[in-house]
Formats: sequence, structure tokens, C-alpha cells
Amino acid sequence: MKHENQFEPDDIPPPSPDDTCPETHPHTQAMRYQIYLQEQERKRTQETSPDNRVLDAKVIEHDERRTRLSALKAPNMQALRLKPLEDIFLEEDCAKAHIVKGIFAWGETSAWIAPPGGMKSALLASAAMSVALNQSWFGRRPAGNPVGVIYFALERADLVKRRLIAHRRKLGLPDNHPLPIVVQSGMLDMMNPATVPLVVEAVQRAENYFSHIPECHCAGLLIFDTFAKMIAAGGGDENSAKDQGRVFANLQRIKDELGGPHVALIGHTGKDEARGARGSNALYGDVDVLVTIGGDTIKTATVAKANDIPDGPLFSFASEVVDFGPDSDGDPQTVNIISAEEVSSKLRETPEKRLTETQEAMYRLLRDAGASGLSTEDWNAKARENGLGSRRATLVNVKAQLRDKGLVREYAGTWKVNNG
Repeated sequence: MKHENQFEPDDIPPPSPDDTCPETHPHTQAMRYQIYLQEQERKRTQETSPDNRVLDAKVIEHDERRTRLSALKAPNMQALRLKPLEDIFLEEDCAKAHIVKGIFAWGETSAWIAPPGGMKSALLASAAMSVALNQSWFGRRPAGNPVGVIYFALERADLVKRRLIAHRRKLGLPDNHPLPIVVQSGMLDMMNPATVPLVVEAVQRAENYFSHIPECHCAGLLIFDTFAKMIAAGGGDENSAKDQGRVFANLQRIKDELGGPHVALIGHTGKDEARGARGSNALYGDVDVLVTIGGDTIKTATVAKANDIPDGPLFSFASEVVDFGPDSDGDPQTVNIISAEEVSSKLRETPEKRLTETQEAMYRLLRDAGASGLSTEDWNAKARENGLGSRRATLVNVKAQLRDKGLVREYAGTWKVNNG
């Protein structure tokens, strides 16, 4: 503690001659000493008070926490990029770039689902050839340059290879003609983040190969066949939204690392084909385009969900058998591929067969529901109220028949009438 004589007058003005109590003026040493003593007593009281000690500790803790939070927030704040709307231009900032106009867009994910034998894998093999050769696909314009394709055949890789060879021969290309298509055979655990760098490295090696093919500079289409095997390889459950979410998170990481190729997933319908994709319906929310494939001799690809293209029939197609000739044992070698013949226009020219009485009544119930459509349960209930079938199997069949005729479509359990 300081002594009274240690206090020297500072630059405080001296007391006024009119001051009646000059001894109380802070300029004096005695008064400055008294002020000092009072301040020391106040500090001592604060330090010995339990409430004050707790409060001081909280203040220190708060300051330290604020410092830690600031350190954590700083990198995120720097990473955020904000752009005023008046500085955003369609052509420069957010125009959609397509590999095949209206179907495969850069940076997006599509799903192509059908029952077993529904020609879904054959359809994507056909797409691979069109993309690699920069040819139109069912009348849709290509990107303008050949784009490399990596086909991840998690099952039936030999069948995939035979289909691609059959397409090449149908086009009259020699067997040694280089095409920007590679096939990866074997399982991939896409639930595991450790698989991401493996896929990225494989695509980058494929791009090194593609760079030697004229006009092809990158890989743009990654086909995964099938979605179910990507989950099963990691011990996951196709019915689990959480497991599906892990796969989609890893697919997004792959797209981010590679600059935004298009990912096309091949999947299965459930036991009830009318209810769409098998497993959790999380698939519907995670893809940009979902296409269902149905029909008998003539198949129809129908958009069930899309971000910015209309729902409804996309195109129709037929299949054909390609004969490779006998094998070493004299047995035939054949493979079923998508026919090059355009059938969509012929379907429009061919009158629809007359609907049965039950089909007509079911169709009218859905049409009368308007643009909002009906859920599967509501449509079934209305059908039963009108005496159109007491058995669930009957109603399922009628829905499937109307869908195969291109009259109705279903997305995430909601049915709507196709208006064109």
C-alpha cells in the first residue's frame, strides 16, 4: 500500500480561490490519499465476497468460451460465399449443363428403376454408347462432344460387357475401335467413406485413358448397377433411410471431387411394382430425376419425379436379340439389347386398345381427383366404395395396366393422370 507522501500533485487544476472547502479538492495530497484508501477497500471487499468470486469466475469462463467460439467460427465465416441476386446471371452462374438434353445433367443424380427383366440395365448400356459416341438418345440432343462413361457393374458384369459389344457391332464399329467407356467389375461398399477415394482414383485413371481418344477430355457419366448392391456390400439395409443417406453422402463426395459428373443409379421396384422403388422412399428425395420403366413387349420410361422437367412418359422402346454365333461347344451366344428403332412415335400413332370396364372406372376415379391425384390407399378405398374389387391384387393389377398404357403415373405413393 502506498504512503500518503508518495502522492504528488498531477495536472489537476488547483482549487479555486472561491472554494469554501479547499482541503477536499483532489489536487491535495491528503485528498488523493483518501481516494486511494477507499479504492483499496472496495477491491478488498469485492475479492472476499463469495458472490463476487463466483461472478468473476463466470466472467473469465465466458471470455475464454467466447475466444474459443471465435476461433471455431472464423474458418466457416471465411468459407461462406454470398452473392447478391442482381449479380447472378443465368448464363454465367446457374445455367444447367447437359450431357444428354433433358435427361443427364452435369452434377445431378438420376435413378432408373424397373422389375427384374425390365431392361433397365440394357437401357443404361444404350445410354452409355450414345454418350460416348456423342449421338442423340431417343431424340434427345447430346452435349456436343463425346463424354467418357464408367460403368460400375456390381452384378452381372459379363452381361454388361456383352451388351456393349453387341451395340458396337450393331453400329458397324470394329472391335478395336477405341470408345471412352470402361467397365469396373466387382462390389463396392458405398456406405463406407473410404470407398470414395478408390472410386475417384479409378475415374481419374479412366480419364487418362479417355484423353487419348479424339475430342473426349473427361468422364461425365458414372453408372452404378445396382443401387441395392451398393448398400448390401456394406451390410446395410435397403429399407433404412439412414443407410441410403450414407450412400448418397458418399456419392456427393465423389461428384464434388470429380467436378460434378452425372451419377445414374439402376434400381429395382418392390413386390408391388405400382408403389415404385424398392426399399426406403428416401431415394425419391435424394435423386434429381427418377424414371420408372414398365410395359411388356414395348417398354415405357416414365419420369416419376424431376426437379425441372415435366413428369410423365419420357420415351418408349423395344428390345432385340443379338446373336454372336455359336460358342466353342456349338451353343448359341445371344444377348438382349435396346433396339435402335424408334418406337415412341409409332406408339402415338397406334390406337390404344379399348379399356375394360374396370380399367375405365378406375381411370375415371383418378381423373376426377384432379391435379393433386390420389394416394394408393385413397384410390383403393374409392375403388372399393364403387364396387370395383374387393381383393388388393385385383386393384394392383388394374393400376399396373393403366400405367403400362401410359395413362397414369405414380411417385412416392401418389398417383396422377398423364395429361399428354
